[in-house]
Amino acid sequence: MIDFKELDVWREAKHLAITTYKFTETLPKHELFGLTNQMRRAAVSMPSNIAEGNGRRTNKDKAQFLYTARGSLFELETQIVIAHELDYISDNALDSLNIQIQRCRK
Repeated sequence: MIDFKELDVWREAKHLAITTYKFTETLPKHELFGLTNQMRRAAVSMPSNIAEGNGRRTNKDKAQFLYTARGSLFELETQIVIAHELDYISDNALDSLNIQIQRCRK
């Protein structure tokens, strides 16, 4: 079994989660229990589910956790678009986040 920390997708997802946590510190305080919380949950779910899936014995179990991680990626992407349309995210920050999202999809 490969250590999940050696998986490129886990590394990219972890990096995106850290970026998301840092970015959400700049969101308006009234979003703390709304968008900020949702974005952080989705972001941390990705590397967590990749790691947990890697520890499962059957391919079916592994796949289910990877599907969950992928769903969290799409969830975060949607939240980033919403934050951008609310003018919480600049065009440059959106481009940077989208690059990280694309790296997680590979």
